[in-house]
Amino acid sequence: MADSVSRVTITNLSTNESITCPFNPKELSISKSVTWQEDNVAKKDVSHWSFGGGNPASLPLDLLFDTTDSGEDVRKKYTNFLLGLLEIDESKTDDEGNPLNEPPDCRVAWGQFMSFVAITEKVDLTYTFFLSDGTPVRAKANVTFRQKKDETDFAGQNPTTRTEARKIWVVCEGETLDWIAYREYGNPAHWRHIADTNRLADPKDLRAGQVLKLVPLP
Repeated sequence: MADSVSRVTITNLSTNESITCPFNPKELSISKSVTWQEDNVAKKDVSHWSFGGGNPASLPLDLLFDTTDSGEDVRKKYTNFLLGLLEIDESKTDDEGNPLNEPPDCRVAWGQFMSFVAITEKVDLTYTFFLSDGTPVRAKANVTFRQKKDETDFAGQNPTTRTEARKIWVVCEGETLDWIAYREYGNPAHWRHIADTNRLADPKDLRAGQVLKLVPLP
């Protein structure tokens, strides 16, 4: 967790399962657009424009997965998880309990740069290295996420403008300690401070509804 700034974490918000992989791009493209509606006006040289609202941001990520050191099937450790984000989640319901018959939401988090809830629009996989028995141990993935809920506006805030950390944090589905540390202290590396404060035996074992005590940094 301490090097979370150079790693991206993708969490399935229905199962609370996640994968974390190295991510240090030279550049990162984010596409955001709005909708305008054009109405022709009689006896006018220029049309009347009305604002139709903002469209969700689109974030394509190029990811590399490598399990050559362990020989583990890269599909079981990484790529099956990504494909699962495109499968219908039968447990997902609306506010009235009716099944939505749609894939799960996910959270994409990368250090201080971004953390947002999204849907997965597309997954393209290319397997590039295999063991002698055909087990794939290296893969490239191009994944496109579409923003569903904004959490950080794709930009970190200046930590010097933060107020003292809250005393209590109620964990929501998909949240991780390093992400909470960034939101509260301005640096994901302070996850250990939260873990020590709350005597967490396994810092990765968070559950929705869990209450964490947050105290100022020493």
